[in-house]
Amino acid sequence: MSFEGEWAAVKAAAAMRLNQAGGTGGSTPAKGSADYVIEDDDLGAIGHAAYGLFNGLQAGGKHAGAASETAASGLKGDGFDAGAALSEVNGTWETQVRTLLQACAHISNHLNFTKKSAKADDDWIAAQLRIVGPVAPGDDGAVPVSKISQFFR
Repeated sequence: MSFEGEWAAVKAAAAMRLNQAGGTGGSTPAKGSADYVIEDDDLGAIGHAAYGLFNGLQAGGKHAGAASETAASGLKGDGFDAGAALSEVNGTWETQVRTLLQACAHISNHLNFTKKSAKADDDWIAAQLRIVGPVAPGDDGAVPVSKISQFFR
């Protein structure tokens, strides 16, 4: 089989797997189900994991840096090319650790922002629905955000 044929088969298999993600088979969400839902518990768990990875990596990712540089200097001083190579590897490792730390911080910060933003949006929508007034006798006019879809049918 040619490369193009193999590549087309791999792309088709990947597309099929993506279309089946979540068990919807690539179809639109069922009537009444939300297509975009933010769960605070999910955001919190992901943010906590990113924060934990950040803290663990900050200490654990750098613990061998000083020893590696000392070894690299010693090897270079003795005329071994491995010293320069070890120094380069250590520099690359430190760059990768800093990049991963920045990514973890970005994920954690973004999730905090998303959580606050979604809460602010929900509060604004609830306030707008209160302006509409009571929807049933004895109702105080507060409509839960989860009931919004009833107004758009």
